Amino acid sequence: MLNLTSFETLIRESGLNVFGIRVLQQGKLLGKVAFAEDVRRIQHSISKSFTAMAVGLAIEEGKLSLDTKLKDLFPEYPPLPGVTDDSMQPGELTLYDLLRMSSGHDNPPFWAEERATLPEKDWVKHYLSLPLDRVPGEKFMYSSGDTIMISAMIQEAVGETVKDYLVPRLFAPLGIHDVYWETTPLGRTLGCAGLVINTEELSRFGQLMLQRGQWEGKQLIPAEWIDYATGKRIDNDGPADWGQGYGCQFWMCTHQAYRADGAYGQFCIVLPDKQAVIAINSQEENMQGILNAVWSEIWPQL
Repeated sequence: MLNLTSFETLIRESGLNVFGIRVLQQGKLLGKVAFAEDVRRIQHSISKSFTAMAVGLAIEEGKLSLDTKLKDLFPEYPPLPGVTDDSMQPGELTLYDLLRMSSGHDNPPFWAEERATLPEKDWVKHYLSLPLDRVPGEKFMYSSGDTIMISAMIQEAVGETVKDYLVPRLFAPLGIHDVYWETTPLGRTLGCAGLVINTEELSRFGQLMLQRGQWEGKQLIPAEWIDYATGKRIDNDGPADWGQGYGCQFWMCTHQAYRADGAYGQFCIVLPDKQAVIAINSQEENMQGILNAVWSEIWPQL
């Protein structure tokens, strides 16, 4: 078993508000620490990585492609007037632009504060009304709005919400039942945030990623999509684990790892070369501090 005493000590001495951690290796529980009861909590932007799994399934079914444009699925919204360069029309944004967060906004829409106060209930309409600041595909800019639009695209393509689409295809096979996932004012799965699960359930998702979409002998998500989504697709600027590049709704990490990542310290870290998964839930602004403790106290033991 893993010795997590030094990790637990460092977390407590550093005053990091971690609720719990689970470490799996070769599919088996290697160690865990429960600083609090492992109840279901909002996973914030870890939700984005679950939304990415719905993308892979919709592509496999031929209902979406990386080249699908917003205007293909939402033709009822007219182009922005006065924009003569077609490449600067929001409707020209592709699913791939949205997945790797390169939509061309300097101030991306739909941060949590805006979501709570926005008068417009049709968020697709609002997004498509916003001019772009640069040609898409050139620069990474983290955007929950991009994921909200991915969720809308999936629903339009498959005919049901992302949550409902994933229940029989992902959640139920993983034994994650009675899932709550926040919705937009018009009832679409939020996509970018709002999924509520616990650390143990999150670790199952990480194990599914590590197994390239296979679970108990069944291929739940195409292996090729797992490889693609969790590989670096665009450069980004940031310190330490926030500057290693970005995939399709996944962050690249130091230590040859990648992760799903939510505000205030939810982490699902996958280390393929170690055949390991580390799942963490927290309520902590110093997210790098938590990762530093993982790298210094846990990673050397794997």
